[in-house]
Amino acid sequence: MNMSVDEYPVPPTVVGRGAVFVEHRLKSPQVSESAYIAPTAVLAGDVTVGPHSRVLFGAVITAEGGPVEIGANCVIMENTVIRGVPGQETRVGDAALIGPHAHLTGCVIEGGSRIGTGAVVFNGSRIEAGAEVEFNAVVYVNTVVPSGVAVPMGWFAGGQPAELVAPGDWDRIRAIMGPLDYPGTVFGLGAGDTGTAMSDVARRYARGLALHHRDRIVPDLRHTPSDQSPQP
Repeated sequence: MNMSVDEYPVPPTVVGRGAVFVEHRLKSPQVSESAYIAPTAVLAGDVTVGPHSRVLFGAVITAEGGPVEIGANCVIMENTVIRGVPGQETRVGDAALIGPHAHLTGCVIEGGSRIGTGAVVFNGSRIEAGAEVEFNAVVYVNTVVPSGVAVPMGWFAGGQPAELVAPGDWDRIRAIMGPLDYPGTVFGLGAGDTGTAMSDVARRYARGLALHHRDRIVPDLRHTPSDQSPQP
């Protein structure tokens, strides 16, 4: 029997067709219908992506014990890694551009900011609205890069507000690093734990990551859009 177009059921809306959506810690990614998630991108756990944002090929956004929020009109370029961690907000504000191979962990990138190719922004840091982090620059833990500031290519930024240091000035870099408490911020080590062997830290990480044994890949047809309303 011939059927008209109107008689066919309307297929369900699918977002991120071909991308890997992972249910992790019983949470699945929530993506706006107007967003684009490229095939080969991976979203794991409590990740939200806002309207008209683009997550390109090879990018990994993973909520490892803390949620990750990507705002509206963001561009997350190829092979970027964004990692949510416990106790530290991980958020990319509206209209932010994150370049290829950037690495963001437990940090806030406010709206209208740009993170250049290969840049690293560490735990507890905040890039304020309109600030820039250039190619291969490093923003250290617990650092604030104020609005309008650009961290130069390959430079180090540390402190609140950030002091910008050229890559060869190791004495100044080390002096800034100490009070910012990388071991406590990243590994949860107290002042008396500074002698803790890296093997102990690795075992602690491995125990947390063991929860991935219980992950579930969400089939393409279950990539239902979030209830966020698209914005122009």
